[in-house]
Amino acid sequence: MGDENKVLFQITEANLDTGLRGMPVSTVFTSEVDPQDGLHYVGYPIADLADLDPEAAIFLLFHKHLPSEAELADFKADLVRRSKVDPRVVALITALPPEGHPMEWMIAALNFAGMLCKTGDYREDGLNVVAQMPELVAAIYRGRSGWGAPIQSEPERGLIENFVHMMGVPGADPAKLTRLMRVFYVLHMDHGGGNLSTFVGKAVASGKSDMYASLGASMAGLYGPLHGRANQECLNFLDTCGTNDPDAVEAFVRSEMAAGRSIYGFGHAVLRAEDPRAGVQYNLGRELCPDSEIFQRALVMRERAVKVLKESPKVKNPYPNVDAVSGSLLQACGLTDAEYYTVLFGLARCSGISAQIVDERLVHRGGKGVAIYRPDDIPVNQPHRRLQA
Repeated sequence: MGDENKVLFQITEANLDTGLRGMPVSTVFTSEVDPQDGLHYVGYPIADLADLDPEAAIFLLFHKHLPSEAELADFKADLVRRSKVDPRVVALITALPPEGHPMEWMIAALNFAGMLCKTGDYREDGLNVVAQMPELVAAIYRGRSGWGAPIQSEPERGLIENFVHMMGVPGADPAKLTRLMRVFYVLHMDHGGGNLSTFVGKAVASGKSDMYASLGASMAGLYGPLHGRANQECLNFLDTCGTNDPDAVEAFVRSEMAAGRSIYGFGHAVLRAEDPRAGVQYNLGRELCPDSEIFQRALVMRERAVKVLKESPKVKNPYPNVDAVSGSLLQACGLTDAEYYTVLFGLARCSGISAQIVDERLVHRGGKGVAIYRPDDIPVNQPHRRLQA
């Protein structure tokens, strides 16, 4: 039997109705998640890339190698050239109802941009979306939060530097927020090919939907509380805890477990060790906001929640994941409305999903692209029926 027919996974009845968990369906060039070592981009451990220029990390995912200085300079100039958003898209965004969740605004923004900006070329549109997302997300922030008119884009500042500039967050320290958002962006760009938002985007693109529509579907997947909204739920969890006293935090965790509630920010579907992205963020918090009460609570939770979770034989991974601390850092650095945190996640993740869609549409199967996704199912208790005459 040739390698192309090698059995990778034996499907049993127990695998059905489990959300395809653990079932390989595609090959991925951009990233992988090792149970012990965590996330890697094109073979590089994520902790080694955390302080990389965001543009260099984007280049890595699209080109599969780190750029030289000359390549990075050219790539940054290319993103600047692509960055201007059609003003009609911004006008449409700012006219959306404030009752809508920021992620609903983001999904709408991608659909608006697709109507007015798409070229139909996956690579061109992928890079265009990456370049335009900072202005789109800044418009969502300012429009829905009532901070005033959009701020003029200055893309020569750099992707994230311009984003922080365009947000103009009242009362925030731009230097601290820029430092945080540069790392946040790199950490959240990609996470293998099987997470919900990435898989949904690739599945929609497999039907030859354009990049903007595919990313809009991806962001609808990211919107759910079990996926992208986890960082918001983790911050709510810390707020509910309401104390920084270690013993009181431990008692809170025990009471939540006894009530059958989730310990937000701990555990992971794949990882069996602390998420390296969490470690990077804990260190970043010590640099940027060491005296923040909510960040200090996250540090205490890191110690005491792990202690309690390790006592349960049912818990496969008692360690912090990326969401355990990201919300507390965002709050401490001036982004205090947790409803927007998933939008920031989406800002970064669109780059990785775009790169994976480009690979699936233009590279896989010798350039033919991955076939349209069409998994099978097994009918249960559905006897053949005829309509009565």
